[in-house]
Amino acid sequence: MWYHKPAINEELLQSLPNLKVVASSGVGIDHLDVKLLSSYGVKVANTPFVVSTDTADMGMALLLASSRRIVEGHQMAVSPDAEYFPADWLGVEVSGATLGIVGMGTIGYKVAERAKAFEMKILYHNRSQRKKEEENAVGAVYCKKIDDLLQQSDFVLLAVNLTPQTHKLIGKRELELMKPTATLINISRGLVVDQDALVEALQNKVIKAAALDVTYPEPLPRDHPLLKLKNVIITPHIGSATTKTRWVMMEEMAESIEAGLAGLPVPREVL
Repeated sequence: MWYHKPAINEELLQSLPNLKVVASSGVGIDHLDVKLLSSYGVKVANTPFVVSTDTADMGMALLLASSRRIVEGHQMAVSPDAEYFPADWLGVEVSGATLGIVGMGTIGYKVAERAKAFEMKILYHNRSQRKKEEENAVGAVYCKKIDDLLQQSDFVLLAVNLTPQTHKLIGKRELELMKPTATLINISRGLVVDQDALVEALQNKVIKAAALDVTYPEPLPRDHPLLKLKNVIITPHIGSATTKTRWVMMEEMAESIEAGLAGLPVPREVL
């Protein structure tokens, strides 16, 4: 499966009685009904670890691009109408700012490692607290309640899996808890954020900006209001899109398929 296609539903499963394994690219499995697949005796594999480094890089890239208004700056610099660059055209500081990471799994932790190098203060919210030595290594402080993180952070970065619990995790209430100077960064799944609430928050300056590698749907309709806002950066779900990583993802999917067909333990099986 690539980009969640084809759709693995009951109709397809019934038409493929000899199906043994489904290998899905990336880490998210929110598009798969694992219980349904299991009931047909089909194993599921994904590629969860290889994408982590590139996706963490993407998170930092979006943070930096948004804070320093890189996209707007490029458009200004190449504009045929540019006669001068305004002196009051300013971004916001990253060094010394507070980054709140929602979801401190492999990707979230790698973001924290990068943010530490930028001398950021790091808060995180997770289902469970990390070990003290892991926290100390990146200088991260655990927030048991997401509200505490939202109220204190200059940048809020989402790195959670999409589950029933995280569906529209960030909505109107959560956006209103954030600082009016804060930026929301999403490298997880579009449905983790209530997009209607986000549009409203950005239009009304409830928060300063957003940088999104994921939306729903993908791509957005061409008349979607998010596409018209200057305080938004949107990229086309390219967190893992580097030559090496995509090659390794394909290799891992092939390994899982070969193992499943041979009746061997499936590497990276989703249990």
